Amino acid sequence: MKTSQWWAASGGVAAGAAGVAAGELIAGIWSPLLSPVTALGGAVIDATPPPVKDLAIQLFGTADKAVLIICIALVAAVLAAAAGVLEYRRKGTGLLLAALAGAAGFAAVVTRAQSTPNAAVAPVAAAALTMVLLRVLCRRLAAWAPAAAPSTAPEPAPELTSSARRGFLQAVAVTGLAAAVAGGVTAVLRRATVAAADFRSGMALPSPSTAPQPVPAGAALGVDGLSPLITPNPDFYRIDTALTIPAINPPEWTLKVTGMVDREIEIDFATLLAKPMTARHITIACVSNEVGGSLIGNALWLGWPVRELLAMAGPKAGADMVLSRSSDGWTASTPLEALTDGRDALLAVGMNGDPLPLEHGFPVRMVVPGLYGFVSATKWLTELKVTRFADDIAYWTPRGWSDHGPIKTQSRIDVPRAGRTAKAGTVQFGGIAWAQHRGIERVDLRVNRGPWQRAVLAPGISRDTWYQWQLGIDLTPGEYEVQVRATDATGTPQPETRAPVAPDGATGFHTITVRVA
Repeated sequence: MKTSQWWAASGGVAAGAAGVAAGELIAGIWSPLLSPVTALGGAVIDATPPPVKDLAIQLFGTADKAVLIICIALVAAVLAAAAGVLEYRRKGTGLLLAALAGAAGFAAVVTRAQSTPNAAVAPVAAAALTMVLLRVLCRRLAAWAPAAAPSTAPEPAPELTSSARRGFLQAVAVTGLAAAVAGGVTAVLRRATVAAADFRSGMALPSPSTAPQPVPAGAALGVDGLSPLITPNPDFYRIDTALTIPAINPPEWTLKVTGMVDREIEIDFATLLAKPMTARHITIACVSNEVGGSLIGNALWLGWPVRELLAMAGPKAGADMVLSRSSDGWTASTPLEALTDGRDALLAVGMNGDPLPLEHGFPVRMVVPGLYGFVSATKWLTELKVTRFADDIAYWTPRGWSDHGPIKTQSRIDVPRAGRTAKAGTVQFGGIAWAQHRGIERVDLRVNRGPWQRAVLAPGISRDTWYQWQLGIDLTPGEYEVQVRATDATGTPQPETRAPVAPDGATGFHTITVRVA
């Protein structure tokens, strides 16, 4: 590619960056919860087949959204560069590409659940500015280095060439600087999160009317490398479809109960905090958690029982599902029975003694023992619609996942880590097991498909939390396959048959290879 075309590509990137930054700036002012970039990211997430999403989670874990944003930025840069080259070669072709990109951004914005008329302005303005800047930059580049000058054309005077070159480079520099400034201002505005963070930092949680379950003596085994009994907030897994963390200012937050109810209810944050709170240790897990995976955590949650709010609304006969909705439009289908049968399903406002972290649903989220998060753990909660499974579907159901998601009995080996070398003699194994809302009765290990050996099972905090276990096994030098199996409190062992995470959770024994020397 000729040097002039590289300059055309750089001009296209500068124009595109300025346009995107302007669109994000406008969204930051008029539509803080939705911008062209987050809308496109959400559309990509929605359109991605479940196996690809699972692969992304396996490869990148909780960094999957950062990777997606980087990919969107790279694709946008390539398209902008292409627009610059096309416009330089042939007037109007680059503008067409920019207009198509703007149309894609507009379509993504207006089809999101949280779209507003204000939100639709940003992609239109971004595309328009990109097209204007693209035309200006390409015109200046053509004055310096014409795209198709005849071979017989006289050389322009040196002073004219120098002036044109300087004009183009200055225009690119100014455009890039404007993009950077707009991006910085947008970052500040988007710290609408700052309002939420400031409120959170000054917020005092109410004392629970119902105290948490006491932690039994010996519940934490103290084995090095074993998952802690209570997962610290910074280490707690995060899986959701929000490309950026929704910024909700608690004084403006409300929760509505709608649908098949005797009376619709709406409460604000102050009203919720004034309710008698319940504190409960509860383990929650993602349905995308592979056998032996880490998408699970145990925390002390503080909240008001969901059943109390539903009782105020009065669910009508025939209702069997509650469709919970997040501020970003995501929905989950929770069996009405699971929210009213007496289990500790909470409208949670606190996590491990602190207000909910922003990324974990501040100001309010749902926590339901015994169900995978995709059918229960709605973050940034704004609505509970009492309905029927026959009438409504949640976000993941049409994407190949079940509309019900009871947690399956599982167990995991934490130590020794797979592939590590252990010292010959008594090798200490340890890990966790869970079967929320049923509890764990026993955990067994076997070596090289031999007889099962019963592990020491620590007392659980409750049947709604995970349990720690350990077992010392005498091993001589060599390589060993070690498997773990849990049995829930109903006497049912976890299934050995391997099944993928879709449509309703993985099954199989966690298996590791240990080298002993």
